[in-house]
Amino acid sequence: MSFTLQQLSDLECIRQVANRYSRGVDRLDAEEMKSAYWEDATDDHGAFVGNAHDFADLCMVAHVKYRSTGHCIFNHQIELDDESHARGEIYCITWLFHKDADVLDTWYGRYLDSYEKRGDEWRISERVCVHEGTDTRAATPMEIDASAFRQGSFDRLQPGRPIGP
Repeated sequence: MSFTLQQLSDLECIRQVANRYSRGVDRLDAEEMKSAYWEDATDDHGAFVGNAHDFADLCMVAHVKYRSTGHCIFNHQIELDDESHARGEIYCITWLFHKDADVLDTWYGRYLDSYEKRGDEWRISERVCVHEGTDTRAATPMEIDASAFRQGSFDRLQPGRPIGP
């Protein structure tokens, strides 16, 4: 299959939407997370079904109990329906390290997305989160001196903090 330059640009813009979602939730940056969704977008995350911006606000509170999280997205399949609509499926594994205990929660699943392009911008218009499984276990530290490394919450939202070191 061959793509036009516009289609390649659209596919990359949609991938960037997914990256903003993951980075926003992991950095507890509500504005970045919301920038992945249209204001009228919906999110079905099982226990929460409703406006996606409300879901982002909920995550900012729910994820405070973790010292860090890692929403790792893989196998992002995107199908362009036309110039302004697309659908996607993303495989996701999320690591959630508890703040006050050496415990690691792991979540396995997929995001099923509908994307819309409004003007020149793509965002999620609907997301359904599909749960495959979870795991909780003791997070036994590696046998290295990790105290000199920046720790999990180091790169969470700070005023004016750019991407990178």
